[in-house]
Amino acid sequence: MKKIIAVLGNATIQNQEQYDLAFSVGKAVVDGGYRMQTGGLSGVMEAASAGAKSSQNYREGDVIALLPTFGTDTANKYADILIPTGLDILRNVLVANAYAVIAVGGGAGTLCEIANAWAMKRLIVGMVGVGGWSEKLAGQRVDERIRYENIPEDCVYPAKTAEEAMRYIEKYIDRYTLRHTGIGRL
Repeated sequence: MKKIIAVLGNATIQNQEQYDLAFSVGKAVVDGGYRMQTGGLSGVMEAASAGAKSSQNYREGDVIALLPTFGTDTANKYADILIPTGLDILRNVLVANAYAVIAVGGGAGTLCEIANAWAMKRLIVGMVGVGGWSEKLAGQRVDERIRYENIPEDCVYPAKTAEEAMRYIEKYIDRYTLRHTGIGRL
């Protein structure tokens, strides 16, 4: 079974550097043998999806879109599996509950996804050099809770390149195995 890595970020591309980074992150995820999921819309989500499809390791079904609407007409053209949740911004919780998340820039929606990934004990990588919440939180803990006693360095791991992000994924993905069990049982 292929593990799923979520790629998060701006719904509108901010500049060419952000597009290129999101594309390379998506490609690196599939190059690494994983499936990739996004919120399925434009911007970073579309760039990462295009990158994922450009991988030589790409197979149909590797690009998952968890859409905020009940329809599929908002999905970017690179998504393979379209899941119309009808949950609007609440679908961010579903996007964040992958085996790991990689954030590229991002505004309030991305911040929500990072916070949910943190609360759900997911592995998080924050890309630097493209602004947004991924850069603001990179190298930091989202809050003071101890999520993993055996990972004292736990934080939003900072990465400048897709390759560096994937090194964190490879190093830690098999250690981030706890699942959120509900509020009050953190």
